[in-house]
Amino acid sequence: MIFRGRILILLVCALAAAQGQTSAQRGADDNGLTISTKELPDAYPSVEYRQILTALGNYVPALHWKIERGKLPPGIVLMDNGELRGQAQGPGEFSFAVSATDSGKPQQSVQKPFVIRVIEAMALNWKAPAHVNGGRIEGSAEITNTTGDDIDLTFIVMAVAENGRATAIGYQRFPLRTGTIKMELPFGENLPHGSYVVHVDAVGEVARRKAIYRERMQTPTPLLVAVGP
Repeated sequence: MIFRGRILILLVCALAAAQGQTSAQRGADDNGLTISTKELPDAYPSVEYRQILTALGNYVPALHWKIERGKLPPGIVLMDNGELRGQAQGPGEFSFAVSATDSGKPQQSVQKPFVIRVIEAMALNWKAPAHVNGGRIEGSAEITNTTGDDIDLTFIVMAVAENGRATAIGYQRFPLRTGTIKMELPFGENLPHGSYVVHVDAVGEVARRKAIYRERMQTPTPLLVAVGP
């Protein structure tokens, strides 16, 4: 009975040791190589794109990156060091999977899927939001053309008073070349005393394609001109 008891104790100890090894191995696996980049930003045609993929965990440098399946936007490549770079040639949504492999022996390797959207657009944003400067409302917008065409652009800024009367405080019309990024368009004018909401409109036309692009923004609250007539 004593002999059998000792055997039982030895078996229990061996089982506990095996379970401990399994837990330790699981912990090591949990701390292994992982790709930490969550998602990739959008790209725009003919605009320089650069994004570096990153990884975490217990691995042996240096990492080597490559495309495992799917495809990148034409014009963008994945370097061995994990850098995505280039200029997309056209719009679309591109799905692909990358792998990262370390320099250990044996090597660790992990894969992760990604999507890059290449967006064709005319974009309008504030550069210097409309504001009051004495008896003047002024500011600037920025315009971007990532379409494949030169655009006939009309840019107009109106200050609309409480009584509905609108005063133009900015106007331009010119060809907005393809590939133009964040071109600044200033505006401003002296105005009578009162409260104004500023509306900024950009209308682009590509006559040969009968295409129209429209972008608009306005001040979230009225601007008060406290000086002046």
